[in-house]
Amino acid sequence: MAARELASVDGAISPTAEARIPVADDGLLRGDAVFEVIRLYAGRPFALDEHLDRLERSAAALSLDAQRDALQAEIATLVDSFGDDDGQLRLVVTRGGRRIALTEPLIPHTETIRLATVEHVQSPILVGVKSVSYAANMHSTRLAQERGADEALLVRPDGVVLEAPTSTIFWATPEGRLRTPALEAGILESITRARILEALEVEQGLYRLDEVRTAPEAFLASTVREVQPVAALDGRALAEVPGPLTRRARQAFDAAVERELAATGA
Repeated sequence: MAARELASVDGAISPTAEARIPVADDGLLRGDAVFEVIRLYAGRPFALDEHLDRLERSAAALSLDAQRDALQAEIATLVDSFGDDDGQLRLVVTRGGRRIALTEPLIPHTETIRLATVEHVQSPILVGVKSVSYAANMHSTRLAQERGADEALLVRPDGVVLEAPTSTIFWATPEGRLRTPALEAGILESITRARILEALEVEQGLYRLDEVRTAPEAFLASTVREVQPVAALDGRALAEVPGPLTRRARQAFDAAVERELAATGA
């Protein structure tokens, strides 16, 4: 059965299709808003506090009031109404002052994923901010799909690897070391990334695309996709799909989810 799609707008819960905000809200007109997406396991949010922390940081970077206390109370009511299905929780705080929380079905993901590189010029003001101004990210995905891939891998003009539009990338060196771009490259401080860094030995730095293109294995990591093996990059098939480090990362993340949900009584 599909997860229920419910919306909470400033605490008023309705079916998502019936939810409304004023059309003049600059969150809609100008993309002036921040957001988070949280995985729901059997109706329980994973790493909720960390997502709310990041929402507050994003809001502060744009001089928005995250209204955390009100939002947190509204989330509790919404997930109680949602029930015990798996799904995802989307949070949005707009320039017009609206607090929006949506329960959504999980987006289906294939077992593996093919990537194509897309050059990406970052806005320094928005580095590390989860703004709803995601048009460039979404168009990067479309550009990659036009080239026969499933998703984009964003790369700076100087050849430094960043991330996928909605996830972090990890890869193995031929010697078997696990690597991922450092935050200083200009990537989002991913919560799933942090769990993998806690569990495994991972090198972080400014790495060029040529290195990733010769990696024997790679994977994407995010709240919704968890750990997803990369099958090909720019038309080149990777040798190990999934490779041993990808399997270790998946096991480590699954263990973190199980441990943390048990600790919260989920």
